[in-house]
Amino acid sequence: MRPLVSVIIPNYNYGYVLGQCLEAVRAQTYPDVEIVLVDDCSTDDSVAVARALGIEPLSTPRNGGVSVARNLGVEHARGEILFFLDSDVALAPDAVAEAVSILAADPAIGAVCGNYEAIPLNRVSLVREYRNLYRHYWYLVAEGPITGFLPVAIIAFPARVWAEVGPWTDALTQSEGADVGERLTDRGYTVMLTSAVRGRHDDDAQVRTALWKVFTRTRVHVPFFLQRRYAAGVVGSPESGASLAAALSAATLPVPLLTGLAWTAVLPALLLLSWFWIDRRMYRFVLSSRGLAFALYFAAMHFLINLTIAAGAGVGILQWLTSRSFRRLYARVPA
Repeated sequence: MRPLVSVIIPNYNYGYVLGQCLEAVRAQTYPDVEIVLVDDCSTDDSVAVARALGIEPLSTPRNGGVSVARNLGVEHARGEILFFLDSDVALAPDAVAEAVSILAADPAIGAVCGNYEAIPLNRVSLVREYRNLYRHYWYLVAEGPITGFLPVAIIAFPARVWAEVGPWTDALTQSEGADVGERLTDRGYTVMLTSAVRGRHDDDAQVRTALWKVFTRTRVHVPFFLQRRYAAGVVGSPESGASLAAALSAATLPVPLLTGLAWTAVLPALLLLSWFWIDRRMYRFVLSSRGLAFALYFAAMHFLINLTIAAGAGVGILQWLTSRSFRRLYARVPA
């Protein structure tokens, strides 16, 4: 007998794309699916969009964030597999079937995470094109068993595993996957990241929104990584190296002007070259798939993102040193 899959969709003010998300779930090749839509007190037309498709959403008592909405969805889910899906993602038709197959193949797999397709759901912004392609590439590179991070926009758990590692921590709205991923690892489960489970994502369309999310997510992950065994891996990661190189190249850029010595321009130039070299394979991938003009735009956006990551890490470390409550941000997380 096929297991019932509960697709749990938290939503807040994504009415403009929610219909695409819901229709894609209904179009799945896997037949035994129930949709559990949880609206987190949206102020747009999200509820009307759902009802027009014949789906009555659950509603949180007040706007509490994505973790609150997901946990409410779990309470009403009947499936043997819990498939959490962000409301700005439209699944590929075989995504649920692929997730079920992977989980059935090995009981040691505690979660299956999906990838974004290279092309955004709605192509209205170069920022969105950059964000989508960047994450698609890095998830592609990381495919297979993963630790230290947990992509949560497309993720499926056996309900028996979720009973061990859940719930989502209500207080965490930008880093809710970090502690769940650790709980999975601590209990000996494997987490698989695969492009076989995939969807088209309607990512951030404005630079300001994208930068704010990157800054916030970097900042709030600082106490998690400093308290956990992943700190060395994060510090030594290509993303950290590129962000440091970008910050140092920007910081040393005024040196030739301040000193009046032309040869001092070598320092920021070398730092910029090292920044580019760290992610050279990614730029080659972008160039081959999207052409030179977009590759140049992509590199410029990525430099800005790396500067933002460096700023978020710096502010997070400062908060770690000065704020006890910030250091204890993950103390509420169940062991």
